[in-house]
Amino acid sequence: MNTDKHAFYLINRVNASLSPQQIQTRLLELAAVFLFLYSLILTLSPAARERSWAVDYRWSHWLGFILWAGLISLAHYQIRRHLLDSDPYLLPLAALLSGWGMLTVWRLDASLGLRQALWLIVSGGILILGLRLPADLRFLRRYKYLWLTGGLLLTALTLVFGTNPLGAGPRLWLGCCGFYFQPSEPLKLLLIVYLAAYFADRLPLFPSAPALPRSPAPRVSLAPRLLLPLLLPTLVLIGLALLLLLFQRDLGTASIFIVLYTIVLYIASGRKRVLFVSLFGLGLAGLAGYFLFDVVRLRVDAWLNPWLDPSGRSYQIVQSLMAVANGGIGGRGPGMGSPSLVPISVSDFIFSAISEELGLVGTIGLFALLGLFLARGMSVALRASDSFRRLLAAGLTAYIGAQSLLIIGGNLRLLPLTGVTLPFVSYGGSSLLTSYLSLLLLLLISSQPEEEPAPLPRPQPYLIVTGLLGLGLIAASLANGWWAVWRGPDLLARTDNARRAISDRYVQRGSLLDRNSTPINLTQGESGSYTRVYPYPDLAPIAGYTNPIYGQAGLEASLDPYLRGLQGNPASLIWWDHLLYGQPPPGLDVRLTIDLDLQRKADALLGEHSGALVLLNAQSGEILAMASHPTYDPNKLDEEGDSLAQDPRAPLLNRAAQGLYPVGTTPTPFLFAAGLSENAPHNDLIQLYDALGFYTTPELRLPVATASTTSGELRLSPLQMALAAATLSNQGILPAPRLAMAVNTPTQGWVILPTLGEPVQALSAQSASSTAESLMVSGQPFWQASGKGVETQGHKTITWYLAGTLPGWQGTPLALVIAIEEDNPSFTEYLGQTLMQEALQP
Repeated sequence: MNTDKHAFYLINRVNASLSPQQIQTRLLELAAVFLFLYSLILTLSPAARERSWAVDYRWSHWLGFILWAGLISLAHYQIRRHLLDSDPYLLPLAALLSGWGMLTVWRLDASLGLRQALWLIVSGGILILGLRLPADLRFLRRYKYLWLTGGLLLTALTLVFGTNPLGAGPRLWLGCCGFYFQPSEPLKLLLIVYLAAYFADRLPLFPSAPALPRSPAPRVSLAPRLLLPLLLPTLVLIGLALLLLLFQRDLGTASIFIVLYTIVLYIASGRKRVLFVSLFGLGLAGLAGYFLFDVVRLRVDAWLNPWLDPSGRSYQIVQSLMAVANGGIGGRGPGMGSPSLVPISVSDFIFSAISEELGLVGTIGLFALLGLFLARGMSVALRASDSFRRLLAAGLTAYIGAQSLLIIGGNLRLLPLTGVTLPFVSYGGSSLLTSYLSLLLLLLISSQPEEEPAPLPRPQPYLIVTGLLGLGLIAASLANGWWAVWRGPDLLARTDNARRAISDRYVQRGSLLDRNSTPINLTQGESGSYTRVYPYPDLAPIAGYTNPIYGQAGLEASLDPYLRGLQGNPASLIWWDHLLYGQPPPGLDVRLTIDLDLQRKADALLGEHSGALVLLNAQSGEILAMASHPTYDPNKLDEEGDSLAQDPRAPLLNRAAQGLYPVGTTPTPFLFAAGLSENAPHNDLIQLYDALGFYTTPELRLPVATASTTSGELRLSPLQMALAAATLSNQGILPAPRLAMAVNTPTQGWVILPTLGEPVQALSAQSASSTAESLMVSGQPFWQASGKGVETQGHKTITWYLAGTLPGWQGTPLALVIAIEEDNPSFTEYLGQTLMQEALQP
């Protein structure tokens, strides 16, 4: 017993200073404090979410807390009377887990929370009544076949009388009138009882098992070939159970059965090959299930690559991962997340619900509770007075640990989804009752004041199983950290993350303003019902939208960190709001370089013609107008979104920055300024075009098209062409574009946003000025040029128009580029001259 004493040295130090019942009392007090604070935060969460005291508070879950407190107090009192020397950690751990789970279920669905509280009363009541059972548990060992056969028959009844509380899906329950019971849950417990009793009776016959002095039969060394007949009865019964579960399509429970059989057999025999053979068998079973059962195939495919169909087959796992990412390190706070977005969050995905609201810190606490329960359970097994109770305690502990890992691993994409419950925590009366029956048996086994632990020369199987389960919890915590911290930002930025839209209803989003502070996009309403409105919808291809169904586009997407309040606010304010409200602070207004007066004139002139234009300050690169037609109304996106996405005219595309058009003869003015002709050496042309930024993607706080390469056809966006045109009006300097001009911060007021690029001397000042003078429009202070490009597919003609102020112009230097998707030079020239005249008026 040296190994056992060493493993629990620290715990024994604590036991030396406090009695077991004092330890249990202290731990239950801590559990009560935690759940009280959790309940208090749940009550106040509506006020925190809406940032107002005038809200409807949550009160109903206090009934669950009171029922929990009364039940656990009574159980503690009865344990002190009947099992004075039982393990003092088991009840507090189970009580905290079940109370935590009940409050989480109540937070998700009050009606289900009440049902869970009632099942907790039933389960706790059976626990209290069972404390009077004899601690040697002979009645379980003696009638092992009867117990398991009864469980199998009860489960078989679901094939005829089975139902599903949801009205659809596998019929795994018995019951009616709102009361349902799932026989496969206690069947797990009965399987463990049977295996423990069977192997305990035949333990001396195992070739690798040590002989026990108390066994009536002497040790018989059997050859390995004789091991199969010894296991045949167990294989027959486990086979019947698996066959029954397969008929039910309860594949998650079938997986648990295989795992439990493997663990108990390994602990009983001490043969490591059992683990490898069972692992191989489990792999074969999974492979067969993949080809035989659609549900297995869907779950495996969703596990291997959930991103292929995130809104269909993989919706559950993708939403689960998003919930974990939304929780981050500290969580959104109880009642502050959106865990209901994950289907079946009260049961199969309750871990993701806890992770979203309590974060990585909360889930690590959950892992610690489960790990401590496993350690204490195996400690009970090692101290058991006979082989039956030792195997039973080890099997029960393995059941709690293995099933926890299966469902947590499924939530975190460590394992395929199995559909089992998280013991003590998930919604489900059958699961909760089975967990409490396991707790009862562990308490009875641990209460052996006058009995010495049975000899155990080889505790390695117990330690190895405990170590493997512990490693599983560590792996789950690392996976939790991966999704919550490392991959979290990417997941939260996905357009199918509805949590962003929900947050927008409670936190005011910043406005997009023009250079004169006129609203372009803004948020209206009050907390809980904020909506995004678009006073000037014609700018939608550039300004974009933020929508709960269609995500984000344009400036709404590229400036989202400022508009959402995650950037530009002090880090302390962001942290404080996240702590108090589980949300970022109010978003910041962003001022654009757009002049709405010029923008309206540009949109009116462009009218029904398909194309784009860019008008910018040739010196500073500030974009004064950017039009893309056809456009759309983002205020009607909910009704018209699908049709817009399928519209062959592509109104959602920002042609000014994302459209790439063939340039054809349009670069002629730049060739003239560089002293080149169209027949100039190819390398000279590439060098010029590279200097003008034709092969460089513009650096702008706006989604833009990737620039062409030197090896393909030269295609430019109107934005690229406008920057190049600016060189003729700006002493040959290619300006850095600017669209987002300033952000209104709470501490410094309006802060200028720097350009992302730097101005470049693309042409000599003299050649640029002389070229502009040569292109001067008679009687006007600006120059102009035009050109045509032809699409290689469809042979559609693109008409270009370039214009800019003359070098001697005393006002703001301007550059204008228009690209029209039609062969119409006269209209393009009219549009360009009219807009230039409007822009140059004082």
